[in-house]
Amino acid sequence: MLRGLFLFCSLLLVGGSWEGGWAMKIWSPAIPAEGFIPKKYVMRAIGGENLSPPLQWEGVPGQARSLVLVCVDTHPVARNWIHWIVVDISPEVRELPEGVSGGRLPSGARELVNSYGFSGWGGPQPPPGTGPHPYHFVLYALDVPRANLPERPSWAEIERYLKGHVLAKASFTAYYER
Repeated sequence: MLRGLFLFCSLLLVGGSWEGGWAMKIWSPAIPAEGFIPKKYVMRAIGGENLSPPLQWEGVPGQARSLVLVCVDTHPVARNWIHWIVVDISPEVRELPEGVSGGRLPSGARELVNSYGFSGWGGPQPPPGTGPHPYHFVLYALDVPRANLPERPSWAEIERYLKGHVLAKASFTAYYER
């Protein structure tokens, strides 16, 4: 009993969520949670390669019909800037490899238009001198097979849509500053 409680609490501390009875977790083997995002994942305009980072997850509920992945910068200057939104990911998928954005997604998954104005991963490019920006990578397990979102959704539209469909979610946060 105590061991199970310890495991549950440990999963919550590292980015898991307990909604509907499932512990779901997401992480990147290349980005430490609460650490800084390596340069190769940032926009080319500031010296990066704009590669989408590798992401892995576990604990997807059996009832999930699809997954949605969002990366959003919630810094007051960024005002919920969406860097990446991938919808209609099969619940059987357990990872997105490095550089998968731009045409190499798992079958059926699709990228919506980010706040930069293009579909796909748009790495960090915060304004200089604004301090560390938090980049929240959030994975949602949904009760629907396809996310009914506009092609270029705002953060408010994403939150409003997901509210009625989320079975579980998991997240981790990493930072970048110039």
